[in-house]
Amino acid sequence: MSSSLFKLIFFTSVFLLPCPVTSMEADALLKWKLSLDNDTQTLLSRLWPPVKSNHCSWAGVTCDNTTGSVTGIALNDYSFRLRGTLDDLDFLAFPNLISLQLRNNSLYGRIPSGVGSLSKLVFLDLSDNNFHGSMPEELGTLSSLQYLNFSWNSLTGRVPSSIGNLSNLESLYIYINHISGSIPIEIGLLRSLSTLKLSGNNLTGVIPVSIGNLTYLSTLKLHNNGISGSIPREITMLKSLNTLTLTNNSISGPIPASLGNMTSLSILVLSENSLTGLIPPGPVYGNLTNLQLSNNHLTGPLPENLCLGGVLTRFGAGNNDLTGSIPSSLRDCRSLYRVRLEGNHFTCNISDAFGVYPNLDYIALSDNEFFGELSPKWGQCPNLTSLRVSKNNISGRIPVELGRAARLGELDLSLNHLVGEIPKELGGLAMMSRLSLRGNRFSGKIPPEIGLLSNLEQLNLASNNLCGPIPDNLGNCSKLFSLNLSKNSLGWAIPSSISHMNALQNLDLSHNSLVGGIPQQFGSLHSLEILNLSHNMLNGSIPKAFNDLHGLRFVNISFNRLEGPIPDLRAFHEASFNALRNNKGLCGNATRLMPCALPSRASHGHERRIKLTILVAVPLFAVLLLLSLSLTFCKKTQTRESDPSYPESNEDQIGDFFTVLGFNGRQLHDSIIEATEDFSSDYRIGSGGYGTVYKAVLPTGQVAAVKKLHRSEDTMAINNSKAFESEIAALLEIRHRNIVQMYGFCSHRKHSFLVYEFVERGSLKMVLSNDEHAKELDWEKRINVVKGLASAVCYMHHDHSQPVVHRDISSNNVLLDFYYEARVSDFGTARILRPDCTNWTSLVGTYGYIAPGINSYLILFSG
Repeated sequence: MSSSLFKLIFFTSVFLLPCPVTSMEADALLKWKLSLDNDTQTLLSRLWPPVKSNHCSWAGVTCDNTTGSVTGIALNDYSFRLRGTLDDLDFLAFPNLISLQLRNNSLYGRIPSGVGSLSKLVFLDLSDNNFHGSMPEELGTLSSLQYLNFSWNSLTGRVPSSIGNLSNLESLYIYINHISGSIPIEIGLLRSLSTLKLSGNNLTGVIPVSIGNLTYLSTLKLHNNGISGSIPREITMLKSLNTLTLTNNSISGPIPASLGNMTSLSILVLSENSLTGLIPPGPVYGNLTNLQLSNNHLTGPLPENLCLGGVLTRFGAGNNDLTGSIPSSLRDCRSLYRVRLEGNHFTCNISDAFGVYPNLDYIALSDNEFFGELSPKWGQCPNLTSLRVSKNNISGRIPVELGRAARLGELDLSLNHLVGEIPKELGGLAMMSRLSLRGNRFSGKIPPEIGLLSNLEQLNLASNNLCGPIPDNLGNCSKLFSLNLSKNSLGWAIPSSISHMNALQNLDLSHNSLVGGIPQQFGSLHSLEILNLSHNMLNGSIPKAFNDLHGLRFVNISFNRLEGPIPDLRAFHEASFNALRNNKGLCGNATRLMPCALPSRASHGHERRIKLTILVAVPLFAVLLLLSLSLTFCKKTQTRESDPSYPESNEDQIGDFFTVLGFNGRQLHDSIIEATEDFSSDYRIGSGGYGTVYKAVLPTGQVAAVKKLHRSEDTMAINNSKAFESEIAALLEIRHRNIVQMYGFCSHRKHSFLVYEFVERGSLKMVLSNDEHAKELDWEKRINVVKGLASAVCYMHHDHSQPVVHRDISSNNVLLDFYYEARVSDFGTARILRPDCTNWTSLVGTYGYIAPGINSYLILFSG
C-alpha cells in the first residue's frame, strides 16, 4: 500500500468518520435542552454553550478520548434539579453511551421505550424523580446492563418479564414506587444479580422459588409490599445472602428451620407479617447484627444462643406470643444498642434478667409478665435514652441509682405495683422529656426536684396515692405540653405557675382535693386544647381570661363548686351536661344549663341582679316534672276557656314562663317582650307554618331566638297547640350538638313561644340563596353539614331513649352556626315513637322533601 493511500485512509477514519456521530450527539443534547422547563434551560445555557465542536467539555458530559463520542451523561448533582421530560431526547443519537445518570432531579413523564436502543449501556440511574407509567418492555434489550435504578419514582404496572434477559445485571433497584402484580419468575434468570431491592411497592403474590437460583445474591429487600404465602425454603440456598428484609408484608407460616443455618446473614428483618411457630435455633445468631421479628404470631421461647457471637446490636421481637424467660446470652450481650420485647408473655424475675449494657440506647419491655424489682444496674447504662417497662407486675421502689443514667430522656414505669416515694434523684436527669409513673402505688408528695427537668414535655403521675400540694416550681417545665396529675389526693390550691407552661396542650388535674379558684393566669395558656378539672373542690367563677383560649377543644369542670357564666367558647358551648354538672351555679349557652340571670327593671326604676340557681336532679325527673307542669297548665287553660266566669288572675295577664331545670322565668319573659318590643316585625328573622322567629338581644348581651306560635282569631289553633307540645316534648329530651338547644317555653292564652339558642348564620336555605354566602360554603363545609345532619338523625332514631321522628327536615329547618356546623330545628311536627307498637301518622311537613316511594297520605313507622 502506498504512503499516500495510507494517509488518505488514516485521515478519513480519524477525522471524517466521527464528525457525523459527534455532531448528531451535540444536536440531540441541545434539542433536549430546549424541551426542558425554562429554569432548566437557563441553567444549561450557561453549562452547555452552543458550540457543537466542544460538547465533550459540557458539564455532566464525558466522551471517549479517541473517537470523541459521548460515553456518559451524568446530571445527578442536586445543583442541576432538571425539570422536564425525556420525550425529546433522541437515544439513537448515542450509540456509544455507557452510563446515563439523571438521579436527584425533577424529571417527569414516562420512561421512553427508546432507552432500549442504548445497546452499550452498562449503568442506568433515573432514581429520585417523578417518572410515572410502566417500565418499558424494551429494557430487556439492554444485554450489557449491569446497574439499573428506578427507585423513588411513581412507576406503576408490573415488573416486565423481559427483565430476565439482563443476564449481566448485578444490581436492580425499583424500591419506593407503585409497582403492582407479582414478582416475575424470570427474576431467577439474573444469575449475576447481587442486590435486589423491590421494597415499598404494591407487589402481591408469593416469592417465586426461582429466587433460589440467584447464587451470588447478597442483598434481598422486599419489605413494605403485599406479598403473601410462606417464606420459600429455596431462600435458604442463597449461601451468599447477607441481608434479608421481608418486613410489612402478609407472609404467613413458620420461619424455615434451615434459615437458622444461614451463617452468612448479618441482617434478618421479618417483622410485621403473620409468621407463626417457633423461632428456629441455629448458628445464624452468631453472626447477626440486626434481627427483627416483631409484630408476628411467633410462639415459644427465644433461642438460647441469641447473641452467642456477641455482635448483635438491634433486636426486636415485640408484639408476639413469646413466653419463657430472657436467655442468658441476651443478658450478657454488651453489644446491644436497641431492644424491643414489649407485648409478649415473658415471665421471669426482672431483677436479674438484664445486665449492664454500655451501648444500649433504647429498650422496651412493656406489656409482659415480668415480676420482681427494678435493678440498680439500669443506672450503669450510660447511653440509655429510653426505658419502657410499663404494664408488668414489678413491685418495690424505683432505685435511686436510676438517677445516674444521665442521658435518660424517657422513663415509663406505669401500670405496675411500685410503692414508696418518687425519688428526688430523678430531678437530676436533665435530658428527661417523657416521664410516666401512672397507675402505681406511689405515696408522699411530688418531689419539687421534678421542676428542674427543663426539657420535660410529658409528665403523667395519675392514679397513685400522691398527696400534698402541686409543686409551685413545676411551672419551670416550660416545654411541658401534657400534664396529668389526676386520681391522686393532691390538695391546696392550683399554683398559678402552671400558666408559665406556654406549650401546654393537655392539663388533667381531676379527681383530687384541690381547693380555691381557677387561677386567672390560665388565660395565657393559648396552646391549651384539653382541660379537665373535674371532681375537686374548686370554687368561685371561671376567669374571664378563659375567653382567650380559642384553641380549647374539650373541657370538664364537673363536680366542683363553681358558679357564674361559662366562657364564650365553643368548647364550653358544646360540652356535654356531664362535663358541667354538679356545680354551685353555672349558667350560659351549654347543654342543660340555663341562661345567665338577667337584670330586671322594677317599678321604682333601679336594676337588680337575679342570681341563677341550678336544680341538680336526674334528667328524667326534670323532664317528667316539666311535662306535668305543661299538662296541668293545658287543663287550666281548657277550664278557663270553657267557663267564662273563671277569673283571670294577674299571673294569667303576665303569662307563666317555664324553663329547663327550674329557672325563674318571669323576669326573662319580661325581658323577651321588651327586647322584641312585644314581637315587633322589626325583630323577625324567619317564619314557618307553625310560628314566627324573632331575634332577642337580652340585657346581659346574650342573643336568643324566640319562636312565637301562630294563633287564630278566636283561640289557639288545635294544630298549633299540638305543634307546641310536640316541640317542647322533643327538645326537652334531646341533647345533641347538632340539634338546636332549647332554653325554655311560655304557654299562655295571649301568646305561646319557645326560647332557644340563636344560630348565627340562619337557615341553610338562606345561605344557599345568597350567591356570596353560597360560595363561602365550599364542598368541605357542605360535607361537614351533611355529617352533622346524619349524626343528629342517627341520634334521634337510634340513640335516644325513645325514637324521635322529625318529619320535616328541609333546608329551612337546618340552621348553620358561625363555624358552619349544622343544627336541626323546628320540631313542631316531630313524633316520639312508642317502641312497643306500630306508629301511624298522617302526612305532614314540607312538600318536596318527602322521600320518593312513600305513600302520599300515610307514612308507616315501625318501632
